[in-house]
Amino acid sequence: MKIAILLSRVRVEEKLLLQAFEQAGLQPEVIDDRQVIFDLHHNNWKHYDVVVERCVTQSRALYALRILNDWGVRTVNTHRVVQLCGDKLETSSALFRDGIPSPRIKVAFDPESALAAIEEMGYPVILKPVVGSWGRLLSKINDREAAETILEHKEVLGSYQHSIFYIQEYIDKPARDIRSFVVGDENIAAIYRYSEHWITNTARGGRAENCPVTPQIAELSLAAARAVGGGVVAVDLLETQDGRFLVNEVNHTMEFRNSIDTTGVNIPAVVVDYVVKVGRGEI
Repeated sequence: MKIAILLSRVRVEEKLLLQAFEQAGLQPEVIDDRQVIFDLHHNNWKHYDVVVERCVTQSRALYALRILNDWGVRTVNTHRVVQLCGDKLETSSALFRDGIPSPRIKVAFDPESALAAIEEMGYPVILKPVVGSWGRLLSKINDREAAETILEHKEVLGSYQHSIFYIQEYIDKPARDIRSFVVGDENIAAIYRYSEHWITNTARGGRAENCPVTPQIAELSLAAARAVGGGVVAVDLLETQDGRFLVNEVNHTMEFRNSIDTTGVNIPAVVVDYVVKVGRGEI
């Protein structure tokens, strides 16, 4: 089987995946996305049975997968999954379309409209960039003065992403959230991410503990994964004070270095098994 891994750099996750491939008797070709040149008139990737996308840069992943999938090359994940997961508004729209419980979202395209939406929703609210990861540039807005200041900053920044105001209901959760790992049609593991800060990402210092995969967590995680097209994804869940679960985000290039020992699940081995099935056309 001919397998390629398209990546930006070999991080811990990529090393673990390469080790898992080696243990499965496979030798993927590692392709640096900085060195790739696509000739749209000539498909020189057709000899690969499957390409695993692990780009750090969202735009590189999207355009590479657009080309590969249009050429008929199997990929993990697909362009559609990355498109939906890589943009928080796209993700939320897909979740609401499928009736999946999620925090309330308001979207505005102008600072004054955004301020009106925030006031209507009620403080505190969360303001997020539509594209971003690792908990960067998230703002918890507690009052009108903070809202006016942050909206002004976003307007001055001026980029396309900062002109889309994605406003999320603040969920008064315990000092943790849940990251749930889905591979294909299986919810393979989950972790609690604890933090005294309202942002619980492990990249921001959150502490990981094993979270038992209950039927409720599995059902919601799988539904969220299906909403964005399936594949290999991590679903972030929030717990409400009355015991409900809400889907916060779905991540398409999931990180799992802190979750293998924590959960006791060999996540890279499960991913490799899924990739092989995709390469064989079984999925």
